Amino acid sequence: MSRLWIKVCGLRTTDALAAAVAAGADAVGFVFHAASPRHLAVAAARSIAATVPRGIEKVAVFLHPTQAELDAAIDAVRPDWVQTDAADLAALRLPAGQRVLPVYRTDRPLPAPQDLPRRFLLESGRSGAGERADWNEAAGLAAAGELVLAGGLDASNVAEAIAVVRPFGIDVSSGVESTRGVKDAVLIRNFVNAARAAQARVASQSLGVMQQ
Repeated sequence: MSRLWIKVCGLRTTDALAAAVAAGADAVGFVFHAASPRHLAVAAARSIAATVPRGIEKVAVFLHPTQAELDAAIDAVRPDWVQTDAADLAALRLPAGQRVLPVYRTDRPLPAPQDLPRRFLLESGRSGAGERADWNEAAGLAAAGELVLAGGLDASNVAEAIAVVRPFGIDVSSGVESTRGVKDAVLIRNFVNAARAAQARVASQSLGVMQQ
């Protein structure tokens, strides 16, 4: 079983970024959506993204962006991944070779498993609102590709989510905040530790089944 990919999303300060890196996150997300409390201005994003260490993936996160908004954010962050609703992508022009993390939502019809991309994010109806995705539906799609589970995750439920869904990765935002839009270093560390421990249990169980 591969290492669980953990993304901490909605980072707005270098302190929050440092906390995510110290906790052992694999990726960090920067939100470009003016209605979100986690929204970053392009200049601020450029400054924070410049401090991301090598080996940590950068994700530029959007919701129905204009082409100009997308272009400005990509220029500022140079992201490893562009994340936005799958339906947005048809109208957007992306740089050659830019990797995308399409978002699908469990409150609306989903593609057939064979029509999903290799890596995709499964979310609830509203991003960043603490709403839980449908884990049973997610579990049915986990074998279709590299499913990244998001929506309503925190340290108290991430172990159950991993046991039920068996995702490739997980994405947390509001679940590691002390107040809306403000990340908490202790909550980030507790979340990552809980997720890693849960993944280790799942891997151990899988190995035990294989050896029987």
